[in-house]
Amino acid sequence: MGKLKPSLLDFTQKELLELIKPNFRVKQIYGWLYHQYAKNFEDMKNIPKALKEELAQKYIVNPMKIVKKEISTDGTIKYLFELQDGKTVEAVWLKMKEELTDEAGNVTQEAKYTICVSTQVGCKVGCSFCLTAKGGFTRDLTAGEIVAQVVNLKRDNDHKHNRKINIVYMGMGEPLDNLDNLAKAIEIFQDEDGLCISGKRQTVSTSGLSSKIDKLGKMDLGVHIAISLHAVDDELRTELIPMNKAHNISSIIEAVKRFPIDTRKRVMFEYLVIKNKNDDIASAKNLVKLLSDIKAKVNLIYFNPYFGTTYERPSRADMVAFQEYLINHGLLCTIRDSKGIDISAACGQLKEKTERDL
Repeated sequence: MGKLKPSLLDFTQKELLELIKPNFRVKQIYGWLYHQYAKNFEDMKNIPKALKEELAQKYIVNPMKIVKKEISTDGTIKYLFELQDGKTVEAVWLKMKEELTDEAGNVTQEAKYTICVSTQVGCKVGCSFCLTAKGGFTRDLTAGEIVAQVVNLKRDNDHKHNRKINIVYMGMGEPLDNLDNLAKAIEIFQDEDGLCISGKRQTVSTSGLSSKIDKLGKMDLGVHIAISLHAVDDELRTELIPMNKAHNISSIIEAVKRFPIDTRKRVMFEYLVIKNKNDDIASAKNLVKLLSDIKAKVNLIYFNPYFGTTYERPSRADMVAFQEYLINHGLLCTIRDSKGIDISAACGQLKEKTERDL
């Protein structure tokens, strides 16, 4: 395979102004990329043929194609993308709120959607409960490959460019392990001439690279942060997330306290609940203690069993008891009802299943 061409989605508008002349063409091209969701140069109707041919020699428009889709009864859609080098990654379209209409049929509340985005092919972290980890780490995604997931999903769901969307970097990979490309993608999403997705609508989920939480904080991108905590003691957390040896719980908590957050917002702590591992009231008690100095919100997540795992899904009763304990002791806490449980919606499941079927 020859050298892969970069995608136009890899560049900020400022960078494109350096690459493409005359400058007014950049604004037009930006519109084609982010407002019309152009798939190729042919789609760009008002761009001169000579310029399109010149650009096509150096760049591509869309660096990935949809190779598989699974649609859940709850409206969740799981996508498997193939990249230029044949590697695959996943993204998920999540319906968070239904559209509401009044008696006359007027829309009183638009449906609300979130896109779950991958940042790497595979992952270095190696969490014992995660299917993505089973395939090891292959490579980082470019900024354009991160951006393209959102553009492709918005196009595929006929979601207009100016309709609000939330982005969560919670797909395959550890976002902070690919910090430079992640930061660039966040900046591209924020561009007012493009998709105009503010930092407030973007959440970076990390398994707790404490030094990089600090680095992200210093970039001051205005994004939210979510911490995949999953355990309240270092012994269990190291079993679940081996990287905990280098970035233990107390180093993560200290980094979170330094992270610049909007004073009206809370730091999200993701807590994957696994039967007989971390679903007891003693764990809930320790969690309250651990987060006592942080304006926190805890999101309890059911472990989603997959082919070959020894971990089990907790009972509903234990989940509710855990949640009630946290709430009664002053912590905001929600149980995330698994979306797309009838499809391969947990990270890595569709990729793994597709490769197993081949």
